Amino acid sequence: MMTPRERVRTAFAHSMPDFTPCDYYATPEIHAALLDYFGLTNLPPSPQQASTPLGGPGDNVLPERLGTDIRYIAPPYIGPPLSAFDDGSTINLWGVRRRPMPNQFGEYAEPVGAPYAVWETVEQAAAFPWPDPDWFDYESLPAICARYPDLAIAAGSFSVQDFINGVAFGRGVEQVLIDIALEDPVFLYIVERRHRFYLEHVERILRAARGRIDLVMCGDDFGTQRAPLISAAKFERLFAAKKKELFDLVHSFGAKVTHHCCGSSRALIPQFLACGMDALQTIQRQAAGMDPDELKREFGGRLVLHGAVDVQGWLQQASIPEIEREVNRLMDEVGHGGGFVLAPCHQLQPDTPLDHVLAVYRTVARRRGRSL
Repeated sequence: MMTPRERVRTAFAHSMPDFTPCDYYATPEIHAALLDYFGLTNLPPSPQQASTPLGGPGDNVLPERLGTDIRYIAPPYIGPPLSAFDDGSTINLWGVRRRPMPNQFGEYAEPVGAPYAVWETVEQAAAFPWPDPDWFDYESLPAICARYPDLAIAAGSFSVQDFINGVAFGRGVEQVLIDIALEDPVFLYIVERRHRFYLEHVERILRAARGRIDLVMCGDDFGTQRAPLISAAKFERLFAAKKKELFDLVHSFGAKVTHHCCGSSRALIPQFLACGMDALQTIQRQAAGMDPDELKREFGGRLVLHGAVDVQGWLQQASIPEIEREVNRLMDEVGHGGGFVLAPCHQLQPDTPLDHVLAVYRTVARRRGRSL
């Protein structure tokens, strides 16, 4: 039997592993419910979870219990204290204040104010206290990696680069869409600041980990439910060179890129591939053009599909036998020949029955001859 690391690396090489690798992403509500179910609620947070403000997938205790193949790590944050307030809001690495706000099923950290919105000149943007890659303890990474000798290790997070969503938190969604259309110099300056920060940050992670990082996650939400948010031409003008520079850096250390992108990005996949993207992480089946079977037929051998278990209502409403059949089908058909990592198509949503979440991972475990 392959180790999890061998399994993931084989799938990313578009070869058939012993079993389809699997991964885990969840909202805080589902994560807490699973911890409680497995009796893990009294465990302290992992060092990565406790010390990084980068928004990574979090605690690795639960993935160990679920039997997933990838562990996400980050260097501990050692920079200036990040402000927290009595209303539960915090200021993140990028100077944006976000507060948990309730929705129908849970809560989501929404921006409070928009510190970048008042800027009209590049000089105003340049005067902002931007983060420094020195604010992280990279020397701790070999010891962190050593905790997972046989597992695939991923660095990065959804927020690495994140030129549209990340900037919109501080500038407003409508303003960012206008910025993209007009190629506003203030927006382009912020994008360049994010790009240069993450290039150095990721390089220092890869160098410190001494070849032990298998995947680097990054992200940008280029899709709506129906179509890409921007045109292919606009992607090429504003973002392609920056994506390629990061992807080339990752490849120079022998690692692979898995790029998060919500919604319908089908029309941009040729551009993604030209930049060197290895895997597309999300694969929202209900978004236009994102059926995983169709994507596998068209891009199999060139693009790893990372996701595909539908959490946009299907996982919430399906029966346990339907979930088991679909998970097995995805592993048998989309996973045939490699190039697939089974995972939720986005974070497991808080309105999902816990038995339905467990059905996904129990099905994977049974394929591997183990129980959950």
